[in-house]
Amino acid sequence: MPGSKAHFLMEPPERRKYQDLRKIEERNPRRAGVMALFYPKADETHLLFILRKSYKGVHSNQIAFPGGKEEKVDNSMLETALRETEEEVGVPVHKVEVVKELSKLYIPPSNFWVQPYLGLYTEIEPFQKQESEVEDILEIPMRYVLNEDNLTSLKLNTSYAQGVEVPAFNFEGRVVWGATAMMLNEIKLLLKQVL
Repeated sequence: MPGSKAHFLMEPPERRKYQDLRKIEERNPRRAGVMALFYPKADETHLLFILRKSYKGVHSNQIAFPGGKEEKVDNSMLETALRETEEEVGVPVHKVEVVKELSKLYIPPSNFWVQPYLGLYTEIEPFQKQESEVEDILEIPMRYVLNEDNLTSLKLNTSYAQGVEVPAFNFEGRVVWGATAMMLNEIKLLLKQVL
């Protein structure tokens, strides 16, 4: 697994102080699971993202993988990722073929340990966004992810930092940065190992 090597390449500079796992655990982080979902569309593989609603919070209006926080009903982080994916984009749990667990990632601004998974969705039904949390569903062709020309950096103003420069993916104006970009870069490096 490329793990920290892949994450480092897309890591915002101020995040680098959170490398000590013991210090992360001392912060008593919450747990979350997300699903990087691959599926066929128009004769090519796509990857599913959501655009979160605008709200008073650190991840307002950001592009992310479907997923969310662990609930008492969940027996594992995989159950969390699958349940949240069904809730947010309408993909039935039993129709996701889970391929791989990816490297866990800590998100300092929201104090979450996030466990990402890679899944396949081959029996496609229309996506249905959760109106209360999801502003839009984004379907990104994998060729965009693999295209090095889509890597960039930009200055952002966030709820917790002003004028911060971050590495990012830019998919025709849809900008993926932060934790999602770090997870996506691990997927990208994994795919480049087998292509």
